Amino acid sequence: MKLVFCGTPEFAVPSLQAVVAAGHEVALVLTQPDRPAGRKMELQVPPVKVLALSLGIAVEQPEKLKTNVGLRERLAAIQPDAIIVVAYGRIIPDWMLALPRYGNINVHGSLLPKYRGAAPIQWAVANGETETGITTMRLDAGLDTGDTLLFRSIPIGPDTTSPQLYPQLAHIGAELLVVTLAGLADGSVTPQPQDHSKATLAPILTREDGRLETSRYTAQQAYDRWRGFNPWPGCWAMLRGKRFLLHRIHPVVAAVSLAPGELDASSGELLLGMADGTLLRLDEVQLEGKPRLAGEQFARDYQVKAGERLE
Repeated sequence: MKLVFCGTPEFAVPSLQAVVAAGHEVALVLTQPDRPAGRKMELQVPPVKVLALSLGIAVEQPEKLKTNVGLRERLAAIQPDAIIVVAYGRIIPDWMLALPRYGNINVHGSLLPKYRGAAPIQWAVANGETETGITTMRLDAGLDTGDTLLFRSIPIGPDTTSPQLYPQLAHIGAELLVVTLAGLADGSVTPQPQDHSKATLAPILTREDGRLETSRYTAQQAYDRWRGFNPWPGCWAMLRGKRFLLHRIHPVVAAVSLAPGELDASSGELLLGMADGTLLRLDEVQLEGKPRLAGEQFARDYQVKAGERLE
């Protein structure tokens, strides 16, 4: 097929590699503009752009799509059979949706209709799911509401974090994309409507999602959210008027009873009370502006007193 590929981060790189390796013609790559990032605000080039240029593929980085007359004319001239969209980070306008005969094919990081939205991998882990996967789908004007094409599922281990899932799902998505394109071409893959009554949302993450609400979540639920929300927004609370970052935590069973938010270091470990009488062990922590420390070291250095609380 003749394709246009839309993607930006590392997650999309295996899919671009795969369609090229499968013999498809990628006539153009669309990716986000280079943007400053990090503490030094150095200009960051999207990983998809780096790969595309190394493969000799033309790249455009439009700020807008909907009203971009020049881009519309260029895509119309290309006449792609399909437009591939993998973690592009832009809403695809109606004119792009209507352009190719096989539609706009998206590689989505969940088993739709579950976890529609910007952060499906993180929310699946944060909600304690034991399975996730990849769905290839045909985009429409809604939020991940289009007809599905193919699925592939993988288990989520009890200690798996979202950063560990990303490369696995990226490569599975690349493989499934190639199979999907072949199936569309030979007619063996047909779009299937989603059951919208089973939809759940995976909204873009905010800093507040990382806040540890000790009276709301059990230790296991807090651990699941920590696994899902690493590296950002992470897991944090307030201690002594400052942000208190929880870099490593685990649910434990111990012979101590703590109210939600209450700290205890009498056993030599730094423990935190959570909802329903459950306990977290704080393995590695950091007070804002200070170095990371093992929980027990923090308790000693900062003289954590019995009954002191996280807010």
